[in-house]
Amino acid sequence: MGHGWEGVVLRLMRGKDFTFTVRSTEEVADRYRRLRLTDGGMLAAIGTHPTMWVRLWFDHAGKPHQRAYTVVDPDPAGGTFSLEFALHEGRASDWARTARPGDTIEATVQGTGFSVPDPLPSRLLVVGDPASLPAINSLLDSMPLTPATIWFEVPHPSDADLPLRCDAAHHEVHLIPRHDNGARLIETVRSTLPGLLDDGSYVWIACDTATTRALASYVRKQLGVPKERLHALGYWRAA
Repeated sequence: MGHGWEGVVLRLMRGKDFTFTVRSTEEVADRYRRLRLTDGGMLAAIGTHPTMWVRLWFDHAGKPHQRAYTVVDPDPAGGTFSLEFALHEGRASDWARTARPGDTIEATVQGTGFSVPDPLPSRLLVVGDPASLPAINSLLDSMPLTPATIWFEVPHPSDADLPLRCDAAHHEVHLIPRHDNGARLIETVRSTLPGLLDDGSYVWIACDTATTRALASYVRKQLGVPKERLHALGYWRAA
């Protein structure tokens, strides 16, 4: 499958192409599925870092269609990793629902990059949802002893049971039902985050694009958090 103009641009930006093969599947929840894949040599060629992501390519009505997913539990020695899919309408979810061992998917790695802050933050302040759950878990795994407060938006009741890698000794989790296109999450974070913020905090935001922009602007402009202590990336667009 050709990757169209997006593929050309990614190649010019030194993107690297790989083919992944499904090894196993797991139903994590009724709207959430995990696939274990062989990496086609990716991990040996690229290495790993927290919140690392890859672009998967799908055919959509005869046109190439790419979506980004976070690498979960990479095993460079074994050449395997997992991907997790919050299932909804869309070509990527359709593929993930029906994927079986032996199926293959083309991928490009370009644009991913994150370094653990040095020195470590005094506290992580994390805002996310099921789409960014794998990245949240990767972030927490990379700083296991750092205290963290997580605001996790829950679009559907079953999402409250998704596997956040938290422990009561270091992590505080607030489950926020999704209402009014993220308005409740924004209001909750704005009312509670300032009381937890200090000069050593690190703020990490990954929700739908509009919510992410609103919260990132608030954190930067009204709370005065410097850009080196803020990571914000919209993971999806609300319809």
